[in-house]
Amino acid sequence: MLIEIYKLLLQFFGKQYWWPAETKDEIIIGAILTQNTSWQNVEKAIFNLKKEGFCNLCKIREIPLEDIQQLIKPAGFYKQKSVYLKEIARFFENFDENTDTLQFRKMLLNVKGIGFETADSILLYAFSRPVFVIDAYTIRLLKRKKLFESSKYEEVQSFFMQNLPKDVELFKEYHALIVKLAKTYCRKNPYCTECPIKCA
Repeated sequence: MLIEIYKLLLQFFGKQYWWPAETKDEIIIGAILTQNTSWQNVEKAIFNLKKEGFCNLCKIREIPLEDIQQLIKPAGFYKQKSVYLKEIARFFENFDENTDTLQFRKMLLNVKGIGFETADSILLYAFSRPVFVIDAYTIRLLKRKKLFESSKYEEVQSFFMQNLPKDVELFKEYHALIVKLAKTYCRKNPYCTECPIKCA
């Protein structure tokens, strides 16, 4: 069923080309900034960072916290997110990218401000590790389609990873397509009659 839904979404919406970023560092920064805000706001904050030449982890490590705060204000919660950016920048300073995925994930989850969704977004989109990203949109979709009852992050993630091919590009595209569906049809007040997967 999951793969059928994926095929229907891909046919209807087409490729989403997500994550929209020019560098690995930009993806990591974006994954922190997108917490509790819209991507539109993140784009404004990233634009500010780029304009000043600070949209990389090396610069984030160097510049004062107050400077980061001013630049990322559009993304909201800028005081705590500036701290999280400093922490993740320090984490990657001497990080060995050959670290296996399970250990990498555990290490990320020990960084201040990094939860499951942020860690997995970094793993999947910045490092092309085969982990499926779960968000509120994913859980909403599963419940409405009566495919899976649990709302626990790791249980929902296991459901996807056990029922899909272990394919990084598929994981990236599927997550992006679910977000697209949730923003257009599977909203809090859904448009079920027009939904591209209503018959799936």
